Amino acid sequence: MTAMTETTAHATNTAQTSPVGDGPFAHFLVRFDAFDERVDRAIEPLRTPALDPAMYALSSAADHSILWHAIGAVQSVRAGSLTPMTRLSKILGIESAITNGPVKALFRRERPDRDDAAGEPLPYGLRVPITSSFPSGHATAAFCAAAVLSERGGARFWYPLAAVVASTRVYVRMHHASDVIVGAAFGVVLGRVLRRVVR
Repeated sequence: MTAMTETTAHATNTAQTSPVGDGPFAHFLVRFDAFDERVDRAIEPLRTPALDPAMYALSSAADHSILWHAIGAVQSVRAGSLTPMTRLSKILGIESAITNGPVKALFRRERPDRDDAAGEPLPYGLRVPITSSFPSGHATAAFCAAAVLSERGGARFWYPLAAVVASTRVYVRMHHASDVIVGAAFGVVLGRVLRRVVR
C-alpha cells in the first residue's frame, strides 16, 4: 500500500469512527476525538469478564439516578425526615431537565459504536438511553449528587463513588471519555449552585 493510499485510508477510517453530532455546537467536539480514542484504547485491556458484572451492574443502577435516589431515601430514614430524600430528588430532577434538555440539544453527539447485535438485549440489564451522548447524564447526575451529599461531610466517599459510576459509562461504551469529564465538571457546578437554592 502506498503512502498516499495509507493516508487516504486513515482519513476515511477517522471520518467513519469520529463521533458525530448534529447540534449547533457539535463541531466543537471534534477536538476531543483523538483524546477519546486514546482513552478507549487504554481501557480496552481492562474490559474483562472479571470486571464486567460490577461495571455493568453499577452503570445500570445509576440509570435515572436510581442509585442516588436510593441513597437519599436511606438518609431520610436515618434522619427521620423526608427532607433529605425530597431535596436530593428535586435537585436531581432539575439537573436532569437541564442536562438532557437544552444542554444535550446543543450537541446531539452520537454515542460510541458498540459490537452488540441489533435487537439483542445488553448484558447485566444495561440499556441504551434515548438521549444523545454529550455530556454524560450519568456523570452529571453522579457529581451533582456528590456535591449535595457532601454538604455535611463525606466528600472523600461521595466524589470517588461518583467517579466510579461515571467511569463505568466509558467502560460499557455508552459514552466517550470527554462526555464523562465534561459531565462531571458540569455536575459539580450544578450541584454546588442548586444546593444553595433548593431547600
